[in-house]
Amino acid sequence: MSSLQAPSAVVMIRPHNFCSNPETKGDNAFQTLANESAEATSAQALIEFDGAVEALRGAGVTVHVFDDTTTETPDSVFPNNWFSTHAGGHVAVYPMYAENRCKERRWDVIELLKRDYRVQDVIDYSGLEQDGLSLEGTGAMVLDHIGRIAYTVKSNRADPVLLERFCTHFNFEPMVFEAKDDAGRDVYHTNVLMGIGTEYALICLDMIADPARRAEVAARLEETGRRVIDLTPAQISSFAGNALELTGRRRLLALSAKALQALRPDQISVIEQSAEPLPLTIPTIETAGGSVRCMLAGIHLSPRERISA
Repeated sequence: MSSLQAPSAVVMIRPHNFCSNPETKGDNAFQTLANESAEATSAQALIEFDGAVEALRGAGVTVHVFDDTTTETPDSVFPNNWFSTHAGGHVAVYPMYAENRCKERRWDVIELLKRDYRVQDVIDYSGLEQDGLSLEGTGAMVLDHIGRIAYTVKSNRADPVLLERFCTHFNFEPMVFEAKDDAGRDVYHTNVLMGIGTEYALICLDMIADPARRAEVAARLEETGRRVIDLTPAQISSFAGNALELTGRRRLLALSAKALQALRPDQISVIEQSAEPLPLTIPTIETAGGSVRCMLAGIHLSPRERISA
């Protein structure tokens, strides 16, 4: 059941002042404005967050929770953008596009990883923000940890030079393509378009602009032994692509309740052949333009052995 693709532990950031980030509204078409007051929205987000943590832990996933009490980091609930971890003990720290998202990086998270897991090195790209470069982690890249492929939508959140540098350091092959939504807008993050499990891949192929490239991406996914679950743009709008496979007491697919509701029975059947869907109810958090996958920073590191007294 264990899989390189499906980590058994995650980092999550508990947001005490949640809101939809005004600095990312311009190019995140998934952001919607909440009708409730800021206080009510923030309080509801905390309830949803705590419910998600309880559900994940109940399914056997290790969840490391860090509280964010500042008012300067409205997107802190989505930590997968500023760091990632990799088998062999490697950690990457990324430069962010929006100025207030740069403040999300917290070294107490990295220190926990070093304390509880085997970390060989931390490669910090964040200084490249000074040059106006960004590569927003596993939002900008959807990583096939088994086939070593970094699927990446062209966007201002994924600088091509920095992508090449990451792929060289971490031994991934970049697979870059353009993607647009129904309104012709560029897709800003790859992980709203697709998610990769051990034996299947969720992806909206119709949103890949070039037909030849669309065929190449589908073929690449199938070459790595995965069944392609082709999503519709409407399903993407419901965050059906923004899901993360995890390992708990069994293999799981963590996704939002809204995303699961959008999937057809035949699509769910393919998933259930290798993973159990674990729906998390987070409608308020989704108004910020991200869903379950964005909330989960997977830990692909070996835990340190506890030495008993």
